[in-house]
Amino acid sequence: MDAAWVEREYNNRRLVPDHPAYFARWEADSAFVRSTLPCALDLSYGPDVRHRIDLFPADRARGTLLFIHGGYWRSLDKGMFSWLASAWVAAGVNVALLNYRLAPEVRIEEIVDDVVAGTNWLFANGPTHGITMERVVVSGHSAGGHLTAALLAAPRAALTFDPARIVGAVPISGVFDFAPLRLFSFNTDFRLDEDSVRRLDLAGRQRTVKAPLVIAAGAAESSEFQRQSRLLADAWKPQVKSLLLLPGLNHFSVVDAFTERGQPLYEATLALL
Repeated sequence: MDAAWVEREYNNRRLVPDHPAYFARWEADSAFVRSTLPCALDLSYGPDVRHRIDLFPADRARGTLLFIHGGYWRSLDKGMFSWLASAWVAAGVNVALLNYRLAPEVRIEEIVDDVVAGTNWLFANGPTHGITMERVVVSGHSAGGHLTAALLAAPRAALTFDPARIVGAVPISGVFDFAPLRLFSFNTDFRLDEDSVRRLDLAGRQRTVKAPLVIAAGAAESSEFQRQSRLLADAWKPQVKSLLLLPGLNHFSVVDAFTERGQPLYEATLALL
């Protein structure tokens, strides 16, 4: 492993040159969804401007999906992913989209704290906004995939809700072994060192939330992103329901598959509820 190899394996925007087309479509579709679906936007769960949650309630909801966006812990915004709500609300699932502070303003461990705080707020306040919190699936993509798993491994004392109310988790294309990222150019923002890598690595962590997992990545992603998902699936095997390496899907098209009826990722997530 050297820096050039890590750069090739982990720089997803270079690996998918047409990624701006995904971003443009997601932004346009999200604006449309926010203008057409009932929603409560930018609800505050903390003091920072990025401590915000968007909620999309469903009629007679069977449960709630909490989605944590990606962007390598240093970019993007929940507003780019409002489009996800359309398919899930149509399936009778409430949707919550969570923002968090970004690197380099804060370290990744502090971002984990934000996700815990936002989830605590959602369990306490979701019902006042029409969001039932008895059956919740937590999901996230890329950095959000890591944050999904990190939430499951948060200390029990940090969670102000009954962990049994999380009935499933779906980390998509996440990073769970942080050692390679010390050689990645983005580490100027992450500021990872040996100690922080050890604290962030999830493979050996005990879980507070015992819910079943569906772990997914695109089979057209880099070998390292596929390895990362295999690593977590092997390490957390007793509660892993399935590992999906989805043919033909890259680091961005895998998010589209999360909302498409008939796609294995969509169907496996819906089955958790």
